[in-house]
Amino acid sequence: MTLRELLENQSVSEVHGNAAVPISSLTCDSRAVLPGTLFFALRGAQTDGHRYIEQAVAAGAAAVVLEDPAFAPAGLPWASVPDGRAAMGRISALFNGDPTATKPLIGITGTNGKTTTTYLLEAILGAAGKPAAVLGTISYRFGATTITASHTTPESTELQLAFRRLADAGAQAFVMEVSSHALEQKRVDGCHFDVGIFSNLTRDHLDYHVTMESYLEAKCRLFTELLRPSQEKPRRRAAINMDDPYGEEIARRCACPVVTFGIRGECDVRPVNITSSVSGIRATMVTPAGEFQFASRLLGRFNLSNILAAAAAGVALDLPLAAIREGIENHSTVPGRMERVENGAGVTCLVDYAHTGDALENVLATLKEIATGRIITLFGCGGDRDNGKRPIMGRIAASMSDLTIVTSDNPRTEDPSGILLQVKAGITPLALQEYRPEELADGFAERGFTVLENRREAIRLAVGLARQGDIILLAGKGHEDYQIIGTAKQHFDDREEAAAAFAERNH
Repeated sequence: MTLRELLENQSVSEVHGNAAVPISSLTCDSRAVLPGTLFFALRGAQTDGHRYIEQAVAAGAAAVVLEDPAFAPAGLPWASVPDGRAAMGRISALFNGDPTATKPLIGITGTNGKTTTTYLLEAILGAAGKPAAVLGTISYRFGATTITASHTTPESTELQLAFRRLADAGAQAFVMEVSSHALEQKRVDGCHFDVGIFSNLTRDHLDYHVTMESYLEAKCRLFTELLRPSQEKPRRRAAINMDDPYGEEIARRCACPVVTFGIRGECDVRPVNITSSVSGIRATMVTPAGEFQFASRLLGRFNLSNILAAAAAGVALDLPLAAIREGIENHSTVPGRMERVENGAGVTCLVDYAHTGDALENVLATLKEIATGRIITLFGCGGDRDNGKRPIMGRIAASMSDLTIVTSDNPRTEDPSGILLQVKAGITPLALQEYRPEELADGFAERGFTVLENRREAIRLAVGLARQGDIILLAGKGHEDYQIIGTAKQHFDDREEAAAAFAERNH
């Protein structure tokens, strides 16, 4: 495509040079520029892309889109736009053939539950004869095509290319997690959403958003701007969790009709006759299109909310109730979400991504409902991230477990011992027994906690302490197969470590 074709119907302040120049690729990273690339100079939180225009030109950029004409390159076509990120999103979609304009796209935003809901929707859409690609925290995938996820929601140049590749692989629908960072940074501008799901909003990412109010505003962009009915998508809908305190406000501000869901109250989509056990959840689903009974292998109230979210999106898309039920019942385990580590010790060992206070509380509440033995919880908090949640998570873990093992997550460039002290600050007021790791060699007689910085050693301690009938929860890292210490990223997988620890124990 040419620069002129890419700029059609865009908000452009001025264009200079040969607009007929052909464009072969797009990027906002000057290090990724190849001959024929259209380079977007964006202002970011850490640096200003305008400073790298000369580097992009030297690498062979064919043209530049920028916000400040004062940085315009001499002798190279350029266009100035009022909002570089928004322009990059729309141009990226056009460059890749606008893959979401003609296929259903469901976006899920919220603090917790997004990944599980994407898997449920993948199963529901498949049952409805619309095989779906999933773009989320774990990967962007469809069938045999898997694209490694750099972020939950990547830059629009990468995102739209992924849509194109997944559509070419045969995807007939898209389900994607939409992060608050992506909404605020306009990475999803250019995406044509059919349904937007709001799952919940609890404390997270305040290192970036600073306040819950700004965090909420970032989430709201999906519902107030990106779900406005359009020529491409005139029947847009929002599915809103009314059990969440923010649900009512988001529903009120939506730019499209709303399908409400929730466990409490008279929502459009709601469960009745609920039974929950170690085998899963059974209930009757009430919807505007009728009722159906379902049985899910998922555990707990928070997963019931995820099931409702997926069902509400299915109703918003007018999918058959039979397909919604089939998808719920056929849904398989999500990697790193209440994922079992099989062992011969009679211990229930679960790996879960819970890395916020709310998510950890939800998981532990579920485990307390089904526990017949003790609950041993191991977790840590990431470095260079919101430190306000550290004592909160410490208090929750220690108050809901028989033994809490506080350890490292991804300390990154922070001092691990400092992170552990902040977590411990939330536990100390509970006046529980504090054990030194070496004191636990013969087990523990009363509820308490210990601090062990090395995560590998901490997992082996948990496995060694567990008795038949106990539950071990390894929380925080879930599907992640790495640990970041300093600036080094090294292989580390809780599931592998737990399996190895059980193998050692059984021998």
